[in-house]
Amino acid sequence: MVEHLTKATFQEKVFNYEASKEWKYSGELPAIIDFYADWCGPCKMVAPVLETLSKEFEGKIHIYKVNTDKEQELSAVFGIQSIPSILFVPKEGQPQMAMGALPKASFVSAIKDLLKVEG
Repeated sequence: MVEHLTKATFQEKVFNYEASKEWKYSGELPAIIDFYADWCGPCKMVAPVLETLSKEFEGKIHIYKVNTDKEQELSAVFGIQSIPSILFVPKEGQPQMAMGALPKASFVSAIKDLLKVEG
């Protein structure tokens, strides 16, 4: 299931950037975070792909969405310039950002290569 995050739930489930400048992921599973807006056409193309992936990788990864219009502070913290911006968050190590509406195959590759999760 895709979960929408606010600043508070982001800080609880992903990273409390106010408490620490050093990246420290607080989730138990790797995550994909979609920074999007309701008016964004390419974002609408990504949404059903993420819904499908959330079912296919259920229990293996978390998939989150952040509405950049409502959560402007989160967008600023991550330097979001264009949307959709997709943040791939491995369990260990640094997150990696991808820009644009990725096809499903690219998400699956990133889940395997960046997040180290097999389907």
